[in-house]
Amino acid sequence: MLNGFTKLTDAQRRQFHDEGYLIVRNTLEDASISQLIEAGDRLLAGDARLNRYATSAYYDGYRNCISMDDAYIQLLTNAVTLPLVIQLLGSNLQLSTSHLIHRHPDPPGTPDSVRRPGWHRDGGRAQLDLGQGNYPRLGLKCAYYLTDLSEPNSGVTMLAPGSNQLTERIDIPEGATDPANAIEPLLNPGDCVIFEYRTWHAGAPNFSELTRKAVMIGYCYRWLKPMDYVKQDSSFVEKLSDIEKYLVGEEVDDTLEFQPQGGANPLNDWCAEHGVEPDRHGL
Repeated sequence: MLNGFTKLTDAQRRQFHDEGYLIVRNTLEDASISQLIEAGDRLLAGDARLNRYATSAYYDGYRNCISMDDAYIQLLTNAVTLPLVIQLLGSNLQLSTSHLIHRHPDPPGTPDSVRRPGWHRDGGRAQLDLGQGNYPRLGLKCAYYLTDLSEPNSGVTMLAPGSNQLTERIDIPEGATDPANAIEPLLNPGDCVIFEYRTWHAGAPNFSELTRKAVMIGYCYRWLKPMDYVKQDSSFVEKLSDIEKYLVGEEVDDTLEFQPQGGANPLNDWCAEHGVEPDRHGL
């Protein structure tokens, strides 16, 4: 269920177009943060390999985590962020990815040039198949941060503003670690960064004593293949509301005839209620 409405301002729309990201404060309440942290800690304390994504001793997580613990379902229709996503992309959406990430502290002596992961764009094979110069806005991520990142070098996701507009690989000056305009957002638990798949980003070093804990929920257009699932298990789907089912790729009516507009979309009812255009227009 999607309750609430957050109006996307003209300034936010312009910033997202020009710079490829938005910082949205206080998207999660304390109780939700605690619930999400407990779920992540429990999952990563186990040894299950299905969907595990650990690139080093300092970067661990799971893909399609939304199906692994009911705590994550609330993020699919967050009342602060999903309205912004609809106003940026339109309503013909589905879940592209759900990614639990724990970024552990780096050991003593780690150089401040470490990036886990390094500078990259998201979107799976899209940029490879289409080429950097032909890569359109296909999706975005809502990155929910659960721990205190209010000090530099705490493992936050760094961003390169404007890199969503690039038609070639990002330029990192010789001898440098980052693009010249790279930023390191300072965030509090419950803050969310919404960023385009095309926006270049990297993981800052974590020289704190705390593990950076985050969950990233990605949305893309419904005619694209999700990145970390093909079809969700029926035991998971049966827990969901109609809007949640729609967002994980399920049909929400039993119409047999071909429907050129894609069939029933419960997000359109929400759009009509709040006076939101269901199709993306403008920037």
